[in-house]
Amino acid sequence: MGYQGRQRTVPLQGDLDDRETLVSAHENKGKSCQPTAVFNVVNSIIGSGIIGLPYSMKQAGFPLGILLLFWVSYITDFSLVLLIKGGALSGTDTYQSLVNKTFGFTGYLLLSILQFLYPFIAMISYNIIAGDTLSKVFQRIPGVDPENLFIGRHFIIVLSTISFTLPLSLYRDIAKLGKISFISTVLTTLILGIVITRVISLGPNIPKTEDAWVFAKPNAIQAIGVMSFGDLFENYCRSDDLVTFGRFCYGITVILTYPIECFVTREVIANVFFGGNLSSVFHIVITVVIITVATLVSLLIDCLGIVLELNGALCAAPLIFIIPSACYLKVSEEPRTHLDKIMSCVLLPIGAVVMVCGFVMAITNPQDCTHGQEMFYCFPDNFSLTNNSDSYFQLTTQYSIVNTSIF
Repeated sequence: MGYQGRQRTVPLQGDLDDRETLVSAHENKGKSCQPTAVFNVVNSIIGSGIIGLPYSMKQAGFPLGILLLFWVSYITDFSLVLLIKGGALSGTDTYQSLVNKTFGFTGYLLLSILQFLYPFIAMISYNIIAGDTLSKVFQRIPGVDPENLFIGRHFIIVLSTISFTLPLSLYRDIAKLGKISFISTVLTTLILGIVITRVISLGPNIPKTEDAWVFAKPNAIQAIGVMSFGDLFENYCRSDDLVTFGRFCYGITVILTYPIECFVTREVIANVFFGGNLSSVFHIVITVVIITVATLVSLLIDCLGIVLELNGALCAAPLIFIIPSACYLKVSEEPRTHLDKIMSCVLLPIGAVVMVCGFVMAITNPQDCTHGQEMFYCFPDNFSLTNNSDSYFQLTTQYSIVNTSIF
């Protein structure tokens, strides 16, 4: 919601298409910032999260997972439109101010907590992914001892934080991250190319999974909350040079995406405690504190599967499904039969179900953490896919064991 307090220039609801309303409020802004904004948005929305989509498909079942992906995309877009309309009706220009005016300070505080936790946990996960991924890359350097301290995940996390994420996060203007986001987007494209290449070359050597095309699986609700994490590169062999390059690109991508998440967490703190304005000293201090805490947590934890599932259920569901719908229902004077009100009334209970069920399933059915486990087809003996029944039994048994979870 960013029409920066220009509520009087926003036409009444229904006068213009929703997206035209949003764009018209910015038409007097400097057009030179548009390319950087586009790359920042692309990096924030797609970024490294695209690598985690296969995991959510595995959770939900591939056909249902595809449907859920489109459905979540539509709901997210619809929720943004509701926020724009709610802001126009209430005379506010930010998500926080809309909730504050609609539900008071309690609602504002709850929203701020959710807005802080969601990107903060993402920062932790990015550190862990960068450490795990780049350590595998450096182990492939000829003559390097795999047990060397300087290629361990802890050292890599600290080094990447001091060298890259902290300096980039200290920028006060997010537009300065435009070039960084462009590089991240290019690297993501390269990663997709590598994945597609390995689908063609490695696919014929992998036995078919019995339930690969099952329409839906019991973990479908969890998949809604985890559409943005999981490490596809855990499925490839460490000796694969092309994948090693892909891992390097992936590690750099998450490092370059990290500062955008830090901007969000710092903005929330600035709005809650400092009225939205930070002095240069407080800007530096808060940034350092946030990154230090995130780094320490990422050094202590090496498996965030259940934490990220809880983050999706307890933070993403309210932010996307529940709060925008509740705000619009309270400020809108449209009749109950209006499409937006009907949709809002539908999204509220759906969001509640996703939040409650996702939380319960994450606690009662946690996913295994198999960090660094080499896949069965990475061993030379398993590439001779003979017709011998004993060999086939051994192969499928190994496959069933490692296929339980690759996160």
